[in-house]
Amino acid sequence: MQSKTKKSMTNDFSNHEQKYLHLLSKQFPTAASAATEIINLKAIMSLPKATEHFVSDLHGADQAFMHVVKNASGVIRRKVDDIYGNTLPEEEKRALCAMIYYPEERLEYCHKTHANTYEIYKTRLMQVTEVARAVTVKYTRSKVRTLLPKEFAYIIEELLHESKAEPDRQMYYNAIIESIIETGKAEDLLKAICHLIHHLVIDSLHIVGDIFDRGPGAAHIMDYLCNYHDFDIQWGNHDIEWMGAAAGNWALIATVIRVSIRYANIETLEEDYSINLLPLATFALNTYGADSCERFQINDFEDNSRMKRSASLIAKMHKAISIIQFKLEGQTILRHPEYQMQDRLLLDKINFEKGTILINGKEYPLSDKYLPTINPENPYELSQEETELMSSLARSFHHSERLQKHLKCLYQRGSLFLVKNNCLLYHAAIPMNADGTFTEVDVCGQIVSGKALLERVERIIRDAYYGDTTPETPKQKHEFSPALDYMWYLWCGPLSPLFNKDKMTTFERYFTPFEELEKEQKGAYYTLANNRETCEFILREFGLNPEVSKIINGHIPVHTLRGESPMRADGLRLVIDGGFSKPYQAKTGIAGYTLIYNSHRMELVAHSPFQGREESARTGADIQNTTLLLDFSDRRLHVKDTNRGKALAAQVEDLQKLLYAYQHGILKENI
Repeated sequence: MQSKTKKSMTNDFSNHEQKYLHLLSKQFPTAASAATEIINLKAIMSLPKATEHFVSDLHGADQAFMHVVKNASGVIRRKVDDIYGNTLPEEEKRALCAMIYYPEERLEYCHKTHANTYEIYKTRLMQVTEVARAVTVKYTRSKVRTLLPKEFAYIIEELLHESKAEPDRQMYYNAIIESIIETGKAEDLLKAICHLIHHLVIDSLHIVGDIFDRGPGAAHIMDYLCNYHDFDIQWGNHDIEWMGAAAGNWALIATVIRVSIRYANIETLEEDYSINLLPLATFALNTYGADSCERFQINDFEDNSRMKRSASLIAKMHKAISIIQFKLEGQTILRHPEYQMQDRLLLDKINFEKGTILINGKEYPLSDKYLPTINPENPYELSQEETELMSSLARSFHHSERLQKHLKCLYQRGSLFLVKNNCLLYHAAIPMNADGTFTEVDVCGQIVSGKALLERVERIIRDAYYGDTTPETPKQKHEFSPALDYMWYLWCGPLSPLFNKDKMTTFERYFTPFEELEKEQKGAYYTLANNRETCEFILREFGLNPEVSKIINGHIPVHTLRGESPMRADGLRLVIDGGFSKPYQAKTGIAGYTLIYNSHRMELVAHSPFQGREESARTGADIQNTTLLLDFSDRRLHVKDTNRGKALAAQVEDLQKLLYAYQHGILKENI
């Protein structure tokens, strides 16, 4: 009878489930351990939803971005106000916040301005502990414990669980703090608690594309992110440009260099990534030594005195790499007629005798007629010198350890789109027809649209780097990899979900004086996605409920000075490119957005320009923020309401099956 019962119980599980339960029993060998984990996971699911932060289009603005992360887009200052109210003067609040944001720099400043730091240490230790206590309430003690440095784990745990209601305990905590100061460990402990606050106040960080180009700090942002506790990135067109260059695409290598020169930012190449530009400088001098390169002069060097002193050489390098880029782009288009970009084949439309070019059936005069490296018989062919130059540059990109490290991080932590917690994140667009349907696109031999298009494109992006079917040398890889070629299409192709304009008029801006030729027509998406019906259609395509979900985009700066709003389609779509990059701020009127999504609300924070890390650490100067409330829920969201909660619920279900198997003798406990 007993054997029959056991057999019937066994039949409750499929062969697959039984195999899985056997594996799970290795981790939880007893009924008690399985039950304990069920209790733990259910408790975690009941905690408030952790805070997510969304930013976009950083474009090398490293100091502003890092400050926004360190001050949690104003959340830390809000916590300080909540804790101390009017009991702490404004100057003291600023000093406390500066300590939390930049503990190292602030402590150094305190040493310079205070002869006796004992009272500062004591006061700040108590204050930062109060703030840390306020940001740990959403987390289990075990999670907080894992974040603590071993040296101070016990001490910080004791301080975090201080009870002011018990005088004896208060004396105990005061004694701990005094002992820490007396033993010379106050600064180390202050730093440890401040870094704990940084970690907990932003549980996860979403970068909705474009870390690179324009500003000088992309490499520093990547260094920071590669060590960040939890971030993801939805690749933007400027990220793909650098990723393709680092993977060996010659056209994108030339583009990266041209854009860097255009924005007076060659330090990112030379100093941050050790890209050797001397061969380019030598080639440019030899080729354009007598040419003024007027159309390629850089006018806005800002504080870059080095580049300003070399303005003439920089202009020649700018022109040299631009011509090479146009040649390489032409080669790519000729290799891939399926791109349908034949209208961008312009070098063969030049009349060298007349100094004109034929565009859209109309003849225009060239503003720069000195083109010694272009062979009229074969205008897209690189000269021997240009080929040697590109081979040298490709080797530099390939052998840059820091760049390759950042590339791997972008691949490991990135994707083309992300669906998380009822939010759909992608950088730019989903190609659409004028009637609101998804455009069918040929992606390396497969015709796809909508969600399938983004999935297919992401597969190609990964193949461009990880694929082992291409030859190893950068030149061969460039010539024979369809996936790597497609990385260039993603940068500037009409139906690229990262661009989605009819053309990129770089050549026209350099070589023609007519603004009419510089116009770029946006795809239908950029208009249609301002309509609620379209956004509902897109959300359903990705399996989301439009009643509770949102689309989050970057890519197109929101011009607040013109009255534009980041909220589109009745709030279903949020465009959070607010202009972190300084060149855009005069147009946008702000200096970036952060979207904050916590257990109570979703809010959009607009930032003012940042004065600099040193100024903030010294004076407590902060970014001024303007908050726009988007959604407020009367019912507080919990972990169980998130993607993580669903995963935990699935784990609980599996553990309950394991517990059942132990309790009914289907599996033996390993006691």
